[in-house]
Amino acid sequence: MLRQPDNDSVTIRTAGLSDARELLDIYAPYVAETAISFEYETPGLEEFKTRIANISQKYPYLVAERGGEILGYAYTHAFVGRAAYDWSAETTIYLRRGNTGIGIGRLLYETLEQISKAQRILNLYACVGYPEIEDEHLTKNSVQFHEHMGYRTVGTFRNCGYKFDTWYHMVWMEKLIGEPAIPQPPVIPFPLLGDTANHICSRAVI
Repeated sequence: MLRQPDNDSVTIRTAGLSDARELLDIYAPYVAETAISFEYETPGLEEFKTRIANISQKYPYLVAERGGEILGYAYTHAFVGRAAYDWSAETTIYLRRGNTGIGIGRLLYETLEQISKAQRILNLYACVGYPEIEDEHLTKNSVQFHEHMGYRTVGTFRNCGYKFDTWYHMVWMEKLIGEPAIPQPPVIPFPLLGDTANHICSRAVI
């Protein structure tokens, strides 16, 4: 029997365009104050809505919610973008400040992984900023989180990101979640998963 969430539970659901303002409020400090995002300028609301809409055509865009407040969000999106890469996806996650270390990131990532498997995606990748020396803008926490989630570093691009008058590295991390086949069945776009996706999200409760 599925656990029934209460007001203190963190639950996962699909993001909608009506969530864009709240999600942008979560994202904006990462742009303005950290090198976790390599963007320089915070996108406007309409641009952010367009990003959500474009990603949601094929991939899951999820929010973690408690008592009507969004505590974080995560999504997968195209890896590189060429047809032969279709069975790979890149992950992205952002949590509202003050909500790290309590299992929300793990819940979002575990749900993304289950949905990705249902989509027939085989490989998940994370592009993570990495400091030579930790500073007030970037630590090694993101890499450590991904390691805890079963990702391994497969490549390092040295001094490829310049922000706050500092050069940062970028690492690619990989998690293999499926077995390749010949012929390989096509990926199922997220909107076509229907009840399968709803069931996966309904089980994601802490």
